[in-house]
Amino acid sequence: MKKRVTGIGGIFFKAKDPDGIKKWYEKHLGFPYDQYGCSFAWIQKESKKSGYTAWSPFSEDTKYYDPSKKDFMFNYRVENLEELLKVLKEEGVQVVGEMETFEYGKFGWIMDPEGNKIELWEPIDTAYDGMVEGKTISS
Repeated sequence: MKKRVTGIGGIFFKAKDPDGIKKWYEKHLGFPYDQYGCSFAWIQKESKKSGYTAWSPFSEDTKYYDPSKKDFMFNYRVENLEELLKVLKEEGVQVVGEMETFEYGKFGWIMDPEGNKIELWEPIDTAYDGMVEGKTISS
C-alpha cells in the first residue's frame, strides 16, 4: 500500500454568512476568493510539482457534511483513493457514500470515531492549475 495521507487538501467550515466571511478574509487577511473560497498554492518537496489547499466556507444549512453534525470538515490529500477506501473499510472505518471522480481528482468520505466527516481527495493537480489561476495565495 502506498502512502495514505500526503497532505491537507482543504479546510471547510460552516458560516452564517459565507459571502460576508469571504469578504472579511479578503479585506483583512488578503484571501482572493471565488464562489468556493480560496486556494493556497505550494510546491511539493519531493516532486517539485504544484499542489493546492482549499479554504472554503459553506452555508450553515449545508448537507455536504452529513452525516456529521460538526461545523467543519477536513479534506486530506491521498494517493490511490480506491485502494485506500477498500483498506479502510476492511479496517472497520465507516465509508460514507460512493467515490466521485472529476477532472481535478477523485473524492471519497469516511467518518472518524468522534463523528467528524473526512473528505479524502486524490488530486490531479495539473487539472486544478487552470481552475484556480489568479485565485490562489502562493507560499
